[in-house]
Amino acid sequence: MGLQALFFYLFSAIAIAAAFMVISARNPVHSVLFLILTFFNAAGLFLLAGAEFLALILVVVYVGAVAVLFLFVVMMLDIDFAELRSGVMEYAPVGALVGFILAAELVLVLASNAFTVEPVANATQPIPDLNEVPNIQALGDILYTDYVHFFQAAGMILLVAMIGAIVLTLRHKENVKRQDVSAQVARTPETAIEVVKVKPGQGI
Repeated sequence: MGLQALFFYLFSAIAIAAAFMVISARNPVHSVLFLILTFFNAAGLFLLAGAEFLALILVVVYVGAVAVLFLFVVMMLDIDFAELRSGVMEYAPVGALVGFILAAELVLVLASNAFTVEPVANATQPIPDLNEVPNIQALGDILYTDYVHFFQAAGMILLVAMIGAIVLTLRHKENVKRQDVSAQVARTPETAIEVVKVKPGQGI
């Protein structure tokens, strides 16, 4: 067994075990920590496959942003997890049905010849030779040349989704002072300063 195969089985075993612990851990904080461990091992598998860009994205985006943000939200919010688990059995039949469908699909895929790829004689290579061009440079060349319009459209969709989430969650509370920049800029010395004449021996 080569060193690459050894690391493949090591990362795969840890990733599967950590993924199982994500759904079986009783404490949600522990679930998030196991999720981070799963992401790291999946990034190791991407590195073994030669997709270092996907490995970096998995670590930077999912581990550095999504998982850590979810961890802080779970730790900061006062959530009654016992109350959340009380209605789990009501959705057990639906969950069992969905699980059975997914298991049947996996069995059909594994039983078929979906993983046997026959080489094509005149196949064209859609990306440059990875032996000459790094993986990140090849993806960048394709994204910003052939698919630049789709890339910009995806960015606009994400921007609209972010603005929509901010607008939906923004709530103005009563009796809370908010900053009014236009009113502050329009203030004059007459409205900003109040001169009070105090007689000797008297307080304000």
